[in-house]
Amino acid sequence: MKVVVIIPAAGLGTRMAPMPVGAKGKLKKSPPSKQFTELGGTPILIHTLRKFAAVDAVSEIWIALRENEIAGFRARLETEAGDVLKKRVELVVGGEHRQQSVEHALNAVAAAAHDDDIVLVHDAVRPFVTPEIIRDVIEAARKYGAAIAGLPAVDTVKQVERTAEGALIKATIPRAGIVMAQTPQGFRYSIIKKAFDEASADGLLGTDEASLVERSGHDVAVVMGSPRNIKITAPADMELAEFYLKK
Repeated sequence: MKVVVIIPAAGLGTRMAPMPVGAKGKLKKSPPSKQFTELGGTPILIHTLRKFAAVDAVSEIWIALRENEIAGFRARLETEAGDVLKKRVELVVGGEHRQQSVEHALNAVAAAAHDDDIVLVHDAVRPFVTPEIIRDVIEAARKYGAAIAGLPAVDTVKQVERTAEGALIKATIPRAGIVMAQTPQGFRYSIIKKAFDEASADGLLGTDEASLVERSGHDVAVVMGSPRNIKITAPADMELAEFYLKK
């Protein structure tokens, strides 16, 4: 049984940095996708890959990228991240949506996969995941078939109804029953492949991998994540990421 990591990294990351407008009203050159934004001089994606490459249980890493980024990123791995390449690393063409990128990687993995292999899916822009979280998700996925990292909600959660004038609170949801999902999310290969095949057949886009597995009828366990396991999606997140990197 092996552990395969899939990193969907084909997104544009439009929330990270708005494209500025020049003096003549023309759009300036777009900033790099958020996964390639540099954190301490290194792309966020490489920081993330290093976390998984350092875990002995991980066998191989599959990264889904836009087709025009594959050659350049492979070259950058070879020159800047030899430690990542100690694992088997494969680059595949991603899709328009995260789910499509994961599906492309799953299809590429299929030829050499066994039903009891563990597949981890992790956000490209969560570079502060810890080895402990990775190992805990792997072990829980082995035991239960499906598991995610998550955190108990600390804020009061409100269910709202959207209106033309704004939002109206309809209910307060007890925090004891709420978990804020993180990644990695881990699954036996047979379970995640079945869930993705069903979603594809039905034309469904899920919010995350666990939502597709839940829809497929399989329970998903939760292991403790970390407040530092942040997803860098906006410029303000970079300030916190720089602080964590220095710490």
